[in-house]
Amino acid sequence: MAKATKKQVLGRGLSALLSDSSEDINSIKDKNADKLVGNIVEIELDAIEVNPFQPRTNFNEEALKELAGSIRELGVIQPITVRKLEGKKFQLVSGERRFRASRLIGAKSIPAYVRIANDQEMLEMALVENIQRKDLDPIEVALSYRQLIEEVKLTQEQLSIRVGKNRSTVTNFLRLLKLDPIIQTGIRDGFLSMGHGRALINIMQPELQLEVYQKIIKDKLSVRQTEQLVKNVKEGKPVEVKPAVKKEIPDYFKKSIKEISTYLGHRVDVKLSGNDKGKIIIPFHSEEDFARIKKLLE
Repeated sequence: MAKATKKQVLGRGLSALLSDSSEDINSIKDKNADKLVGNIVEIELDAIEVNPFQPRTNFNEEALKELAGSIRELGVIQPITVRKLEGKKFQLVSGERRFRASRLIGAKSIPAYVRIANDQEMLEMALVENIQRKDLDPIEVALSYRQLIEEVKLTQEQLSIRVGKNRSTVTNFLRLLKLDPIIQTGIRDGFLSMGHGRALINIMQPELQLEVYQKIIKDKLSVRQTEQLVKNVKEGKPVEVKPAVKKEIPDYFKKSIKEISTYLGHRVDVKLSGNDKGKIIIPFHSEEDFARIKKLLE
């Protein structure tokens, strides 16, 4: 886990630094640029504009509140990244969840790593840095890939190198955008996984694709069951797949699991593998959230 980075707390000092230059800091060659660009400084939230290139469009309110609670207790562990604009303004490159959560608790400032970039570089930095995050849904990743290809003029091969993924992985994400918009929304909302989506792509007729999608949701089909269903549909066989039987959690587990969930501030999942055997799964939404849970378990 990353340790909190020592900050240059500028506050008044930031204003003094910016006003001390005869010209605004717009490049690393400008006066005092070395004291600002490439450093972590404390910047007022009101001086920061949101990122117009942010690939994420959905922000889970419950997760934001959990992150806000973690920041209230531990502070912002990982600084956000911003770029310098004209005057005393900055623009987010990455870290919008931390930015929003800090606003929720009424914070006045936030630690930020400062960069200078033009709009083209800003777009690429924002997309590439955000794609690396684990909490983007598959459609957000696919849209970011497409935006990089179209606006930064990258080939799929160049894109795969830039984001550190195999070209086949990039292709699989991009193919999700061929799905009906209703199905894409289902993936974004967590009703379907990327595996479900990849199976559905093999059905070319939009109406039939939606019919199978509705059956997946209704019968709570697994990816393997969905693949079999799609195979049946393509071969003209009857569309019949038995839904998986979910093991019932014993009553004596349920009360304890509820107490653990309340204590950790998360809904804890349980997977049974046999009589009185299984796993307890504790989700987390960010590095700050992980640190909060770790502290509770110490």
